[in-house]
Amino acid sequence: MSVNDLVLVQGMHDTRLALERWNREPWKVIRPWLLLSIGIAVLLLVAVFVIATLTTPDSSRYILPGVNSDATISDYAHVLFRNSLVLALHAMACVAGFMAGSALPLSASHRSGVDRWVHEKAGRFAIVFVLCATAFSLCTQAYVIGSGAATIAHQLGMSPGALILSLLPHALPELVALFLPLAAWIVASRRDEWQDLLAATAVTVAIAVPTLLAAAAVEIWVSPQIMLGLATHNPPLLGGPY
Repeated sequence: MSVNDLVLVQGMHDTRLALERWNREPWKVIRPWLLLSIGIAVLLLVAVFVIATLTTPDSSRYILPGVNSDATISDYAHVLFRNSLVLALHAMACVAGFMAGSALPLSASHRSGVDRWVHEKAGRFAIVFVLCATAFSLCTQAYVIGSGAATIAHQLGMSPGALILSLLPHALPELVALFLPLAAWIVASRRDEWQDLLAATAVTVAIAVPTLLAAAAVEIWVSPQIMLGLATHNPPLLGGPY
């Protein structure tokens, strides 16, 4: 059996054992992921609020499905596509954590010379990369969403706080679902349980997908009505950008 085959077999074995172990007490496993994911989501929303409050609105006019344009199935599909890319990115970070913390060290133990050194050091660099990429993603999202929120709030004649409040019914569960794989990654890294991250990827994605399906429906057909209820300016329905 080659080294790569051995790593694959060991990874599948660890994943099966983790799923069997978690199945006995699922809530005990999911709870720390969920709490941490909620914490990250709330932190991001607070950052968005601060940025939106401090940012000067620009002259851009946003097309908002259900607010100033008709909400359609294509809008729903667009939201799902956007969120699926983010979920895929976070899930791959979880897989990268498994490779960096479990697969590469196991592979290194069966190698020698320069090849062994590369596999031993690659894991640490991969972990640092995931941490930096995650931090960059959070900062970028906070800035982009916060800047857009300032302009949308001005467009509708409402405060940034009221806008974010109107978005919470879909934004909070959406963000929690998207950050669930990263939360599992953080928990596993603190416990040095890298071998469980493939199982964590499967479980968190299985939880996130139906949550994102529901959140997208709320975003397209429910949240806009809340926004209109809180807005002082009700823009007319339009067929295209303006």
